[in-house]
Amino acid sequence: MKEATVKIQGMSCRSCVSKIEGAISALGAEGHVNFEQGTVEVRFDDSKVQIAEIEEAIRKKGYNVGA
Repeated sequence: MKEATVKIQGMSCRSCVSKIEGAISALGAEGHVNFEQGTVEVRFDDSKVQIAEIEEAIRKKGYNVGA
């Protein structure tokens, strides 16, 4: 399993946390959002999913990824 921290912009409420964690889970990865810091800690099997796919899933939910 690999781990990565992804910076997320555009979260405005706690329901955003559920949307982001759900999008990550749908890819077979684990994510824990830190709402206050605007980040998500991701654990994933890079033989099944890449970090770019996880970032794209977050973008598709309407959030900006990166600095």
